[in-house]
Amino acid sequence: MNRAFVPRVNIERARFEARFRSAWAKTDELFRLINEDQMLSKPIVWRHPFIFYVGHLPAFTWNQTCGALLDRQSFNPYFDDLFCRGIDPDVDTGECHWHPEVPDTWPDLDAVLKYRDQVRSAVLEALDNMSRLESADIMAQDGRAFEMVLEHEYMHQETLLYMMHELPLDKKIRPTKSPRYSFQSAARSFPTKVPSGKVLLGAKFSELEFGWDNEFSQTVVDVPAFTMDSMPVTNGEYFEFVQSGAYDVERYWRPEDWPWKVQTARKHPSVWLQRGSLWLYKAMFDLFPLAQVSSWPVYVTVAEARAYASWRGKRLPSEAEFQRACYGGPDEISTRYPWGELAPAHRHGNFDLNSWSPDPVGSHPAGMSRWGIGELIGNGWELTDTPFAPFPGFTPYMPRYPDYSKDFFDGKHFVFKGGSWATPADLLRPTFRNWYQGHYPYVFAKFRCVSS
Repeated sequence: MNRAFVPRVNIERARFEARFRSAWAKTDELFRLINEDQMLSKPIVWRHPFIFYVGHLPAFTWNQTCGALLDRQSFNPYFDDLFCRGIDPDVDTGECHWHPEVPDTWPDLDAVLKYRDQVRSAVLEALDNMSRLESADIMAQDGRAFEMVLEHEYMHQETLLYMMHELPLDKKIRPTKSPRYSFQSAARSFPTKVPSGKVLLGAKFSELEFGWDNEFSQTVVDVPAFTMDSMPVTNGEYFEFVQSGAYDVERYWRPEDWPWKVQTARKHPSVWLQRGSLWLYKAMFDLFPLAQVSSWPVYVTVAEARAYASWRGKRLPSEAEFQRACYGGPDEISTRYPWGELAPAHRHGNFDLNSWSPDPVGSHPAGMSRWGIGELIGNGWELTDTPFAPFPGFTPYMPRYPDYSKDFFDGKHFVFKGGSWATPADLLRPTFRNWYQGHYPYVFAKFRCVSS
């Protein structure tokens, strides 16, 4: 039977439209969880208020696609600039990089929503012109600019959740589908030996439909043998560290971390609360006794993770060690995921916003790596002690976003790998690198210990 020929560009257009509509629906769902009177609030002092992010997502999309590649006339040049780029503050000094200017008055929400809708319509129209976008501009080739703005939207969905997590419970609207929680016991963690070997970091440019500039170029690294805990550290295990008094002992902290701990009068992880003798855990929509979530992975800063590891006589893994533990195996063949080549599914881990919270550590044995190390992807980003830096051959190849990565090659940001419960499956590729400052506390980030 003859089948009508469907041009590849039509297939690509339909695929992109479906992905955009899905991403926008998720973004809108998240914003609906915030009381409208909270749009000007800043639950994280180092971030803009929520209203900025309502405008930032369409502004970035417009500036990188319709405005840049199709040279279309802007709907609102002021919004294009105002919402262009956010703040990256130095959490130790308070100094801001990028867009530190804050307007005297933020625009009206209805005006920003109108701008958002205009941009979304323009993007769908731009997809009709995909065949005309092929040019010398590398971002116009193979839909690369569209891939970039989609991933940008995905990442900011998680950023929104970080901010929402810090909102008081009565300032949020519970989702229609009530959050599900699991409080079963955590799986036991065992020291797991990984022999010395080589690991690939980064990718070849031709291998990815899209990758951020810090993912290139590919390099081969020799990794000495190491032993890694098969499971991340739980709230219960970290509570032992705090209750023992060791959290307040200077010798367990790095010299660059102890002053931060003292100056901020930090006594425990950010997601915990202490009310007299009562210890509580802040989930997105609920408060729980800390003992009830003792099996969940603890979320901490790099500095706090280092202190705990030192207390145990161990350390944090390097990026290369994580990569070998996650994607390598006894056969010395690298795979796309810890479990092999199968696409990520619910049974492999807690990611893709399948729930609104962590799961007990070890809840997804199907996601085990071929070394027998669990939960390297999902349930929380995995902290490494590797400063965020370029791979050999690094080139800031995105013409209208040349500072995407290089502004952060400052020795203060560290590589986070793997993904959290809020990370879309599209970002679970082996080369994707997240990064945050070592003292930044508002990330769904867990850790595990290693020894040489």
